[in-house]
Amino acid sequence: MKRTRDMEKRSEINSAIEELSMLVIVKPGSNQEDAHIPTKPFLSLCYLIVQVLDKIGPTMAVLRQDVYQNIKRLEAMHESNPSVNSNLVEILKSEASKGNAKSTWCSCSKSFVWLTRSLDFSSALLQALAKDPKKNMEQAVQESYAATLTPWHGWIASAAFKVAVKLVPDTETFVDLLRGKNEDYETLKENMQILVSLLVPFLEDIHCLLKAYDLDKLKSS
Repeated sequence: MKRTRDMEKRSEINSAIEELSMLVIVKPGSNQEDAHIPTKPFLSLCYLIVQVLDKIGPTMAVLRQDVYQNIKRLEAMHESNPSVNSNLVEILKSEASKGNAKSTWCSCSKSFVWLTRSLDFSSALLQALAKDPKKNMEQAVQESYAATLTPWHGWIASAAFKVAVKLVPDTETFVDLLRGKNEDYETLKENMQILVSLLVPFLEDIHCLLKAYDLDKLKSS
């Protein structure tokens, strides 16, 4: 409870840095099945990303809803057998052995893929804004979307995004929403850079795992 109250006092960026600092992926040797990604810390990180997406406004409403549904699906799987499913790799392994990792629309493997891609988008956006504080917000969102989600979204999702992107707040407003209490812009910028420096290698490890389980090319229907 105390940790929850402490997190509420900080910005989502600071909270995400803390989550990532504690979220250690155990990398496998020659066998990907030996990898370990702790389920609950990963989902906590994704919840923080939902809060960042909220600040972008209606533009991210569809993506935000997808993220939330995917989090809830993985939470339910974890709760069904916490001792085994505390490791996300065990969930991937189980669905792969049953042959339903890619065959059903509601598989946990697919949820993991889309949560990872949402983190890719968030990382790209924060990296763009940290690099160029005056960058046009609409352009930053469009470029981040094109680099991370466009290759995997169907035409319906892409068309919806093109309409909604016109509703993004300006960069100054978005940055103000991201700042924690008594946090100036330079501190926020530094924290965004720290978060990105943690996210990039973390996501690289996950993408290697997705490729090993033949999940890296999944597209939305």
